Amino acid sequence: MRKSLFRLGGRAVLLASVAALAGCASSATNTATAALPGTAAPAAATAGTTASKPLVDVVYRKLENGLKVVLAPDPSVPSTTIGVYYGVGWRVEPKDRTGYAHLFEHLMFQGSANLGKGEFLKLIEGNGGVLNGSTRWDYTNYYEVVPSHLTETVLWAEADRMKSLALTPEMLKNQQDVVINEVKVNVLNQPYGGFMWLDMPQAAFSNWYNAHNFYGDLDHLKAATLEEAETFRQQYYAPGNAVLVVAGDIDVEKTWAWVQKYFGDIKARPTGQMPDISEPEQTAEKVVRRTDPLAPRPGLAFAYKVPPRGTPEWYAFGMIESLLQGGDDARLTQKLVREKGYTDGVMGGINPFLGGMFTYNGPMLMTFGLVHDASIAPETIMQDVDAVINQLREQPVPQSELDRIRTRLRSGLYDMVGSSTRFSLMDLLASFALFEDDPAQVNRIEQGFAAVTPELIQETARKYLAPERRTVLILEPGAAAPAAAPKGEAQ
Repeated sequence: MRKSLFRLGGRAVLLASVAALAGCASSATNTATAALPGTAAPAAATAGTTASKPLVDVVYRKLENGLKVVLAPDPSVPSTTIGVYYGVGWRVEPKDRTGYAHLFEHLMFQGSANLGKGEFLKLIEGNGGVLNGSTRWDYTNYYEVVPSHLTETVLWAEADRMKSLALTPEMLKNQQDVVINEVKVNVLNQPYGGFMWLDMPQAAFSNWYNAHNFYGDLDHLKAATLEEAETFRQQYYAPGNAVLVVAGDIDVEKTWAWVQKYFGDIKARPTGQMPDISEPEQTAEKVVRRTDPLAPRPGLAFAYKVPPRGTPEWYAFGMIESLLQGGDDARLTQKLVREKGYTDGVMGGINPFLGGMFTYNGPMLMTFGLVHDASIAPETIMQDVDAVINQLREQPVPQSELDRIRTRLRSGLYDMVGSSTRFSLMDLLASFALFEDDPAQVNRIEQGFAAVTPELIQETARKYLAPERRTVLILEPGAAAPAAAPKGEAQ
């Protein structure tokens, strides 16, 4: 299971709710994709197209049924990472079935025509591999890391469940119970269970598709039927709505032959019509209060709507994210942690905890948050936040600071694509293929950073970090705060 560990109010708190959405099938561990911005302007995909001196060797092809296939050979590690990404996430799930995208992710592990319940897991882990899946805003993915000699077998297995998912009423009931228990344990019975990642979109967005409880209403989850599962599969789990990524120790042409063999005979079918997910212009600051009955300390979060994906302002927003919260020298950290001592850490960013800037395709938020002592009013903290934000809006960022941010982001990018598991690389390639039809954009990320100037950052901050575009979430504690430690004693 993927896990994200953050510091909240002086103690390490596992955001298990996020981890449960981000990895539900097995014990595979992965860090969420770093919040690095950047795609180049959309470009038409060309089979086998690569950039000059590419960071990643990318071969991009398509089957006649519409399946997009990304092959990224890298013999440096004797393993293969395979992922299938379907272009449907919780954003567009049915209105009377909140949490359904995540529930269906669970159902995909329950068996197919040639692999019964538990046999997929046994196949992978019995050969020393790992597997998992995750549900995000705009896609659901299933992935494996296996010894390279098992590549063909895993491609066969993924194709089998793409074309012949086998479900029974007993399987559905079992997974309903599993997901309902996840909601209870990870959100309803967890201090700060929905703080920021689940609560903020519902506060900040107006369109239901962006603003609903995507972890799921318990009554909605209980009411799901097998007929609905089949309808959902037919609508969104079609080959034309999917990307297959194969990265690692592979022979490109041999792998392509296997893909054709196992996925080529899956029939094409229309994808369900996507709803309107656009957001109206926000013209006044929103302030939302909620009480967490289990939280011992108050929480405060604030969010701004992100510029459209792929625009120059979007690149600038990625750099703003790092300027504000990208390390010990980040401006919010310096002000709220080092100078004022309100908290021991500021968390968040663009699409925080759920994949970062690359892994969504619709309205999104840049959200920051903290847990603080009850003696500090949220209005006091927001005054200092405003001081930091206004500095960005009123003064150009020094070139030296901007260069330092570029170096940090570049280092993060190389760490992502160079990971032995290739999880983050797989996310990048699949997102660029799904949303821009051009996975080779991974090799042009640095170009987006290079084009950002101090002037562009200031202009972007003036427009997108305006007070009237902000949402503030005030979390009031319902549990008794822990007693203060005696003087000189660490808490």
